[in-house]
Order: sequence, then structure tokens, then C-alpha cells
Amino acid sequence: MDRFALKGKAALVTGGNGGIGLAMARALAQAGASVAIAGRDAKKNASAAAELKAVSLCFDLKDAAACRAMVEEAAARLGRLDILVNNAGTNIRKAPQDYSLDEWRAVLDTNLTGAFVACQAAYPHLKRAGGGKIVNIGSMMSLFGASFAAPYGASKGGVVQLTRSLSAAWAKDNIQVNAVLPGWIDTALTRRAREEVAGLHERVLARTPAGRWGRPEDLGGIAVFLASAASDFVTGTAIPVDGGYSSLG
Repeated sequence: MDRFALKGKAALVTGGNGGIGLAMARALAQAGASVAIAGRDAKKNASAAAELKAVSLCFDLKDAAACRAMVEEAAARLGRLDILVNNAGTNIRKAPQDYSLDEWRAVLDTNLTGAFVACQAAYPHLKRAGGGKIVNIGSMMSLFGASFAAPYGASKGGVVQLTRSLSAAWAKDNIQVNAVLPGWIDTALTRRAREEVAGLHERVLARTPAGRWGRPEDLGGIAVFLASAASDFVTGTAIPVDGGYSSLG
């Protein structure tokens, strides 16, 4: 099981102060990694950092310069950077015709452009370390359409294609780039969705073979696998963790 160990590795998890990001950061720390968590909410950051004995970074990933500074600070404070988890994300739910261009950009800039800029900034650090791991967080909306989530779906579809492109470009540098596609996970973001989208809870339960919503901790194992030597010959993939939701086509 040493191939799953992360002792001596340093990981940056964006959006790591709650939900799926915190669960992944917790799993990486339990596997032995030193962890930095980045998010906009300083209070949530401080709470998560205290639990994990992690480095706390407060940045808005919609700002490209701030995003690059976040990666540089993480590498400086951890002493190196081996693992990047691009988890930070946002959503605005409404009919496609009702979005303003500013709303479209707010979602794309956080979910897709922010991930791209973080990957660019992390690349020299990972290369210098002799290789590394990038885990991009997609969604079921990377695979399926939703009438109430056009920019979110576009951004998460883009995350999968970005993952494939980076994996092809950086394999020669021993950098593996993969995506995780969470199903319907019980988080603050999806609780808001259940409030805003009538019947969503019942439809998710009816379609999910596991018969339940996922829990953030259901994503911990895949994070450790994709961040560790156990996945050294796995790159360019997009792996659903969804209780079988996507298996129904």
C-alpha cells in the first residue's frame, strides 16, 4: 500500500475549505501530504486549516494574477508542490436566455479559466519536482445537460477537455492530469440547488442505483489514488464518482 502513501508530498486544494474540497484535502492529509487550502472565505479557511494543520490561502480565483500568486505562495509555504486539486467552483441557476454575460463569465472564469491558470502556474513546480499530479474536478454536468445550468455545464465540459489536453502535453514531464466527475453530492451548493429546482431531490434518488445522495467523504479515496504513485500510468481520464448515476446513460 506504499504506492498510495503521500508522505513528503505537498498538495494545494482550491476550494478546500468545505464540501468536496475539504473532504479531499482531509484524505490527502491523512495519507501523509502537507496541504494548503485556498478559498475566498477566510473564516472557513481558518477552520479547515486548523483541523488539518494546513496552510490557509485566501484568494479569488476569478482574478488570474491572484490565482498565479496563490500557487506561488502555496509552493513557497509548503517548500514544494507535487499535487494540485482544482476544486473551486460556483454556479448560477436560471434559464439559458436569462443569463447576463457577466453571470456567464463569473461561472466560466472560476470553474474553467481559474483551473487553467492554476495548472499553468503549477506546471514549473511539478516539473521541477520530477513529476506531479493534477486532479481537476468536473461534474455530472460534464456529461449531461441541465436546463438550469448552461454556463456551469459548459465550464465542466471544458474541464474534461482541458484535462485531456494537459495530460497529452505534460506526460513527457511525468505529470499525470485527471478529472473526477462527482455525481449528486450533499453539499451546500447542491442544497441550494434542491431549494431552487423543484423535484431535484426525488429525481436524483430515482436515477441513482446506490439509492442515495453522495457524501463529500465518498471523494476522498479517488483523490488519494489520483494524487499518489498508484496512478502513475493513469492520465487523461474523467472518472465518475456518482453511485452509478452515469451508468444508466
